[in-house]
Amino acid sequence: MEGLLTRCRTLSALATCSRQHSRYVTHKCHQCPPGRQPRLVLSHMFQPQNLREDQVLSLEGRASELTCKSQRLMLQVGLILPASPGCYHLMPYTVRAMEKLVRVIDQEMQAIGGQKINMPSLSPAELWRATSRWDLMGRELLRLRDRHGKEYCLGPTHEEAVTALVASQKKLSYKQLPLLLYQVTRKFRDEPRPRFGLLRGREFYMKDMYTFDSSAEAAQETYGLVCDAYCRLFDRLGLRWLKARADVGSIGGTMSHEFQLQVDIGEDRLVVCPSCHFSANKEIQNLSQNICPDCQGPLTETKGIEVGHTFFLGTKYSSIFNAQFTNAHGDPTLAEMGCYGLGVTRILAAAIEVLSTEDCIRWPSLLAPYQVCLIPPKKGSKEAAAAEIVEHLYDDITEAVAQLQGEVLLDDRTHLTIGNRLKDANKLGYPFVIIAGRKALEDPARFEVWCQNTGEVVFLTKEGVMELLTGVRVV
Repeated sequence: MEGLLTRCRTLSALATCSRQHSRYVTHKCHQCPPGRQPRLVLSHMFQPQNLREDQVLSLEGRASELTCKSQRLMLQVGLILPASPGCYHLMPYTVRAMEKLVRVIDQEMQAIGGQKINMPSLSPAELWRATSRWDLMGRELLRLRDRHGKEYCLGPTHEEAVTALVASQKKLSYKQLPLLLYQVTRKFRDEPRPRFGLLRGREFYMKDMYTFDSSAEAAQETYGLVCDAYCRLFDRLGLRWLKARADVGSIGGTMSHEFQLQVDIGEDRLVVCPSCHFSANKEIQNLSQNICPDCQGPLTETKGIEVGHTFFLGTKYSSIFNAQFTNAHGDPTLAEMGCYGLGVTRILAAAIEVLSTEDCIRWPSLLAPYQVCLIPPKKGSKEAAAAEIVEHLYDDITEAVAQLQGEVLLDDRTHLTIGNRLKDANKLGYPFVIIAGRKALEDPARFEVWCQNTGEVVFLTKEGVMELLTGVRVV
C-alpha cells in the first residue's frame, strides 16, 4: 500500500494548490446539506459522441494524413473537433487542460519577474514593413484590409508590436529594467499544409515573452533565466525534453535554442551527443559532420516536436523602433532584447503524443482535465445498492481533500455497464478511476482503484482512498 501511495504521489508534479470551482453544469443532489458543492456528473458535460475511425477520416480528409496518434485520439474521444483546415473547436475537457497549463506557465514566468500583458492580434502592416518582415514572411502572414484600405496581419508573433509599445514609453529608466513582458494569446499562421491536429495548425495558442535589458551581459543572464524556467516547466509536466541549438530564422538575432520532445512523428531532425548532452537542430549542422563540436564524440540522430523556442535578439528590433532607456549616466541607450515562445496547444498535443498508448490518452498529471472519475454500479444490477456509497465517497473526497474540489467527476450513466464506462474512462485518461462493484457492499466497503499513470489496480477502503488522494497535487 505504502509503495503504491509513493508511486502515485510521485506522478503528481509539484505545483501550488488552489481551490477551483467548476463552471460546468452540475448535478444538484437534494440530499446534500445546504452549502455543499453540487456534484459534477458526466451526463451533463458537453462532449461529442466518440467517433469511429471512418467518421474521423471524413472530418479530417485523407487517411494518409491521419498518421498522428494525438490527433486521432483527441478526435476519437471528442477533445477537439475540426472547424476548417488547421482550425479546431477546443472542447470543455481540452479547455480545462489548457487553462491548467497556462496556470503552470504563469507560475514559472512570474517567478522570474514576468509581467503579463495582452496585445492585439490585429497588427498594422507598417510595423512589419519597418522590420522588412512583411515581405520576408511572405504568404505565412494572414493579411487583410479594413474598410479604409489600411493593411493588417493576424499576428503569428509580436516582436514588432511589443518593441513599439516599449518605445512609446519615453522616460524608461535603467532602474526599471529588466522588463519581462509576456502574454498567452491566439496566434495565426497561414500553413500551406496544416496537419497533425494541434501540432501544426493555422490558429493556435502561444505564450510569447519579450525581455528588455540594460546591457548585452544582463540580457544574456535573462536568457539563461528564462531557459531555466522552461526546463522547470517541462520537468513539472513530467516530459523528457531536449534543449537544442537552432537557427534564428525569420525572428532574427544571434542565438537560438529549441525545446524539443523526442517522438517519431516529429518534423524536426535533431543531432544528439550521448556523451556531453550537446544537441542541435540538424538544419544548423553540416550534414556531413557527425562529430560533436563540444566533446568530439559521435552524434546520433533523432526526431522531435518543437514545443518551445528562445532567441537572443540584441538590438535588432530596439534599433528600428528606437526602444530606449536612460542609463545611469543619463544618456539614452538602446535596450537589449530577447524573445521566448511556448506552444501552448502544441504542448498539450505533444504531451498526449509521447505519453499515451495507441488506444488511451494519458495526460501529464498536472494537466488532466479531471483528477478523479467515480463509477457507480449499473442501475438494476446486483451491486446497485452501492450507488449511495459512491455518492457519499464523492462528498467525502471533495470535503476532505480541498485541492480536489472541482476535480472529481461522477459517471452517472448508470444505464451502461461498469465495463463500458471504465473503457471510456481509460480512453479519456483520468489519473484515478474509482469503481464501486461487488466489494463495495462488503464490510468494510472496498473500492476498485485504477491508477492510470502507473497501470496499477488496487482495492482500497474509503480511508485508503482518502489517503491516496490527499497526496494529489493540482494547479
